[in-house]
Amino acid sequence: MAETQYSERAHPETEPAVDWHARSLEETYEELETSEAGLDSQEAADRLDRYGPNEVETEAGASALRIFLEQYTSVLIWVLIVAAAVMAGIGELIDAGVIAGIVVLITLFGFVQDYRAEQSIQALEEMSTTYAMARRDGEKTEIDATRVVPGDVIFVESGDVVPADARVIESSNLRVDESALTGESVSVAKTPETITEDVTIAERENVLHKDTVVERGSGIAVVVETGSETEIGQIATAIEEAEERDTPFQAELDRLGKIIAGAVIGIVTVIGITELVIGDTEPVQVFMTAVAVAVSAVPEGLPAVVTLSLALGARRMAEQNALVRRLPIVEALGSVDVICTDKTGTLTEEEMTVTRLAANREIYEVTGTGYDTDGEIRHDGEGVNAERVGELLRCGMLCNNVELGRREDRDDESASGDGELTYLGDPTEISLFVAGRKAGFDHEDLRERYPRVGEVEFTSDRKRMTTLHETPDGDHVAYTKGAPEVVLERCTREYVDGEFVDLTDERRAELERRNELFAEDALRVMAFAFQPNGPETVSEDDEQDLVFLGLQGMLDPPRPEVAGALEGCLNAGIDVVMITGDNATTARAVGREIGLESARVVTGLELEEMSDEELADVVEDVDVFARTSPEHKTRILKMLQSKGHTVAMTGDGVNDAPAIKNADVGVAMGIRGTDVTEQASDIVLLDDNFATIRDAVRQGRRIFDNVRKFVNYFLSANGAHVLLLFSGIMSGAGLVMTPIMFLWINVVTDGIPALTLGVDPEADDVMERPPRPPGEGVITERIMSSIGGIAILITATLLPLFYYYNQVVGDLVLAQTMVFTAFVFMAIARIGAIRTRYGLGPFSNNRWLLLAIAITLTLQLLVLYTPLSVLFGVTPLAFGHWLQIGLVVAVFSILMAGFVALQDRYFDRY
Repeated sequence: MAETQYSERAHPETEPAVDWHARSLEETYEELETSEAGLDSQEAADRLDRYGPNEVETEAGASALRIFLEQYTSVLIWVLIVAAAVMAGIGELIDAGVIAGIVVLITLFGFVQDYRAEQSIQALEEMSTTYAMARRDGEKTEIDATRVVPGDVIFVESGDVVPADARVIESSNLRVDESALTGESVSVAKTPETITEDVTIAERENVLHKDTVVERGSGIAVVVETGSETEIGQIATAIEEAEERDTPFQAELDRLGKIIAGAVIGIVTVIGITELVIGDTEPVQVFMTAVAVAVSAVPEGLPAVVTLSLALGARRMAEQNALVRRLPIVEALGSVDVICTDKTGTLTEEEMTVTRLAANREIYEVTGTGYDTDGEIRHDGEGVNAERVGELLRCGMLCNNVELGRREDRDDESASGDGELTYLGDPTEISLFVAGRKAGFDHEDLRERYPRVGEVEFTSDRKRMTTLHETPDGDHVAYTKGAPEVVLERCTREYVDGEFVDLTDERRAELERRNELFAEDALRVMAFAFQPNGPETVSEDDEQDLVFLGLQGMLDPPRPEVAGALEGCLNAGIDVVMITGDNATTARAVGREIGLESARVVTGLELEEMSDEELADVVEDVDVFARTSPEHKTRILKMLQSKGHTVAMTGDGVNDAPAIKNADVGVAMGIRGTDVTEQASDIVLLDDNFATIRDAVRQGRRIFDNVRKFVNYFLSANGAHVLLLFSGIMSGAGLVMTPIMFLWINVVTDGIPALTLGVDPEADDVMERPPRPPGEGVITERIMSSIGGIAILITATLLPLFYYYNQVVGDLVLAQTMVFTAFVFMAIARIGAIRTRYGLGPFSNNRWLLLAIAITLTLQLLVLYTPLSVLFGVTPLAFGHWLQIGLVVAVFSILMAGFVALQDRYFDRY
């Protein structure tokens, strides 16, 4: 019977999910064939074999073979392979070997980088191994969380990661942070009570969910679902079914490869037919020449430049705490025009900090940020004795469940209890704890002198918490904290400089206004009160006739670098949209502080009331979405994409994963993010920092610039190859260069120096120009004009040179040698001209380019003045010949400068 039940439960398509929250504990035990005593080891082992490990079935990491084979999916790679095969077929084994070597180099570049990225992701997953405390054979036993099975009874306490979905059996002040699953920023109190209504996941207070975090308290629960059957597992399964999409750049490269492949076929056909019809060259020579020109027209260096640029960009990003999971996504970030970002931890420090106090009818500032205890209490810019607000801060520390302890790495065999000092508890309570420590309170001494003897716990309905303490003189004092409106309505007096003052209606109105002013400054506000002569026991009925102590305002401060990063994005024409679960007032204030001036803030409730047409009308005008859920993220994303935007989306929770998966660039948080979110992402931010996204955008734009430089250079030079050859044939002058000369230029000038363009530094204005329009590819109208214009200029300057030496001097070999050598120098001049347009010196800021040019010139001289000259069919040049080449190259450079200036009048800079 049990096996049949579990078999059905293992296949959700055959049976609806069980509503465990609606079942009593007795019904749960019966369904799972277990009890509060848990399982014995043998039964647990049997169930582990039956249901498999307690792991979410995310997409398996790519194998080394798969990563390698994926490098051969590019059309350009296959054009090169065909070209190598053709050259080998006609006996040109050296040329075939060169092309094949380039193919191997390109694919190895891509393989190494992609493999490293995959290994890094797997390392991150291994670091996230969790453990569970379960009752096995009647004893509490620590086990690997992957070995937890349905029916296990588990124990959880503050700081634990919940290992599986489980029905609560017992709870003691148990609160769980479920934001990774539900998007709710407020922790949830858990109880064993049965819930009979149909409620959402966020409202199932008697169920624990896998990979959520116990914020405080402790509890016992029985495991009801494991692995892919958990709520988090079902989301992961849905994400795997989402279709993988090529980046815009991958699509552009594929399109470019197809265009070039078609052009190559056309070039071979036209040149071959023309020469055979009107020329007198041997057919074999014609075929070899056509193949040589066709091969030189294929930008075999393009994949290498792209891969080199992307790999170097990915390496720089890794050094800046961004792990790239797919190389092409680096460039895709450079084309993003909207970034949808979380607030907490990405724009902010994710360390709540008390910054302002209201007590004694005065306002006090608290210096310092985060959990660092360096700071002081100030009033009107001057430091004050902390005892002036001592009772307020004492209340914040005592009516508080934060623990100060040390955490060790479980896998560290050398751990000795000296792990990192850390705070365990709710971030809001931690901020109160730290504020007290800044004032000089010793938490251990304070709790020893005021031991807690009773508590009325905080719940979302009560919005307050009260603790009862014994005083050093044997009396009792009760401290209360909570939402300002809730605490104020239970106060009748106020504590002002050690005196008890009646709390009048006018004073209540002042405090309510003070609360609003704090909130408008992005502060989360809590009110504090006490009963100096408290009862011996405390209950909810005793939370009356309180004495108001004051307010503490806290915030999650923006990261110091975010304002500059945001300004950089805005200057680059990238809209930044904050999507947060915080209320609209706080979200607006944080946005204002970091420079995100929103024309409109839209809440999740307003979003739900909007039709798609209404949202489409306003989505581009909204900078802040507040009180949102993860589902809202996906809707916002799709609406922006429908408006033609390229969107980067950040996220950390499991429910963020669908939006990240469907974004043009999905960015997961490496610190706060879940495994499911990381698997769905393209980039993992190891520091969860928005500034890292800005840096990635800069890298993407630099990479695309470098690819565009190469394409501009290569295609304009190769256009000259074709036009020069075709013009020579059509004019009756003959072959201006031999096939091996064309191939040599292709390797030496288009290969070695051109590849170094991939490591060029960024242009000065890279983050000052708007993103590329969605339909703009690598080849622009300006580059198209360059292909034709430069081809004409090179042909116009070299053809007369060839005619003179071939027809007038009567030396065909010398004529071809002069054109051959001059072409090499013109290609180098062309590189300098292209770099100048990007704000770089012709040959500066790139030592690899200088080295490549030196190698190119050295190799050319070796061809001219060594026995290689016989192989290449060239003749050594005299000094006078070099002067003539210098003059021709100078004329070409002047004409090219004029042509570039003419382009500047009609086209954009790039």
